[in-house]
Amino acid sequence: MDVAARSWHEFASSETLALGLSGTVAKVLGDAIALRGKATIAVSGGTTPGLFFRTLSREKLDWAKVTVTLIDERFVPADSPRSNAGLVAANLLQHEAAAANFVGLYSEAGNVQSAAQRANDSIARSALPLDAAILGMGGDGHTASFFPDAGNLAALLDPASKSNVLPVHAASGIEPRLTLTLPRIAEAGFVALHIEGVEKRRVLEAALGDGSHLPVRAVFDHAKTPVQVFWTL
Repeated sequence: MDVAARSWHEFASSETLALGLSGTVAKVLGDAIALRGKATIAVSGGTTPGLFFRTLSREKLDWAKVTVTLIDERFVPADSPRSNAGLVAANLLQHEAAAANFVGLYSEAGNVQSAAQRANDSIARSALPLDAAILGMGGDGHTASFFPDAGNLAALLDPASKSNVLPVHAASGIEPRLTLTLPRIAEAGFVALHIEGVEKRRVLEAALGDGSHLPVRAVFDHAKTPVQVFWTL
């Protein structure tokens, strides 16, 4: 892949990045509502997206026609401080966006495999296809829960997979995880990677270089539209 072909959006601060990404996502969702009468977006957890979530929550949209789901989730209940659903509820599903519909990945199943099957079906009914997928990236080059040490990484990154959600066991992920598969993310009408800091940019540059097999690279290689990178120091 030609590294120069990717779409970079650089910002002077986290605040201006949040505004820029929020405005772009709001337009994507608004256009989907105008075209189909509804819109779907999958968002990521972690420490980076909180400000973006709070900014997006104030965008003027017909949020009752928007379904919000997750790129991935830890196998923990929503009241856990490590829950992505809890992060989204506290930061995104507020203000204007309080009217949005939320479809999570976690359920009180006996194990993560059973929870993944339940999520696989609920996502198919309520959230696909995605109009927007907003990704983050770890310092190890993972995105979603595509950890380099995941035992089923090949299945997660299979571009022909029919699965929507799969369980993930990876020592670096700490808890078991549930994640959207690569093709469900790659099929989204708009895919953005939100990263901040010099180190994350260095990792992404390496991932997009010749011969790289870092998991985030697979999204760039298979996304149906060019991945938009939103970055600030």
